[in-house]
Amino acid sequence: MRYEILSPLRVVDENGPRSITAPKVELLLAVLLSRADQLVTTSTILAELWQEKPPRRAMASVHVYVSQLRKFLHRPDRTESPIVTHKAGYRLTLGSDELDADIFLRLARLGREHAQGGRLAQAADCLERALSLWRGPLFGDLRRGQQLGAYAVWLAQEKLDWVELLIDVRLALGAHRTVISQLYGLVAEYPLRESFYRQLMLALYRAERQAEALSVYQSAWRVLDSDLGIAPCRSLQRLHRDILIAHERLELQAVG
Repeated sequence: MRYEILSPLRVVDENGPRSITAPKVELLLAVLLSRADQLVTTSTILAELWQEKPPRRAMASVHVYVSQLRKFLHRPDRTESPIVTHKAGYRLTLGSDELDADIFLRLARLGREHAQGGRLAQAADCLERALSLWRGPLFGDLRRGQQLGAYAVWLAQEKLDWVELLIDVRLALGAHRTVISQLYGLVAEYPLRESFYRQLMLALYRAERQAEALSVYQSAWRVLDSDLGIAPCRSLQRLHRDILIAHERLELQAVG
């Protein structure tokens, strides 16, 4: 069985994907999955389900939600529930089941190992497979408390880091023309992330669009100055200078 959280939350088994229709039960599963194989305290569950205002019989409701979740996750070939009760709370054990977030991170880290070893084609393949697991917003539209929100922010940042690495790999493979439109979208969505400006400028330069590359630098300068009162970082400034003089270091290096 596979738990999928890199999208609207669902569980996939031999019978196909299944989703939970009860919002509180779905939220409980999300909280447990965000700390899979770890104890989630009762106080954390209460805070995630009701924020600062749990109802008077909140604990009784939690017991009901746990029971409903156990029924949802029950499979005929297993006698034990993946949800284990502890004195202080509950723990969801993965066992032989899979969590798509774990698969994502495992593939992405393997991609990084390939990239560091100069195996760029293998790196691109692993990173593309990792990022393809994201089918929508993390956890879908679930309302998030402090724990779930922090987990979502961390995993979204991880995704951006791996997107950045994949683009670097594609640039090294000579696929600069294929990443330009994607990078324009990333710059618009994350205007303070200077690495995407760097990659876009390099891709444009290698695609013989030097004027556009320089224009991107001016846009980066305006955004950073307006929002943060700072100049672009040194690496971005150095790239700008290299583009102005068509420095040979910007040329695509032979792979292999």
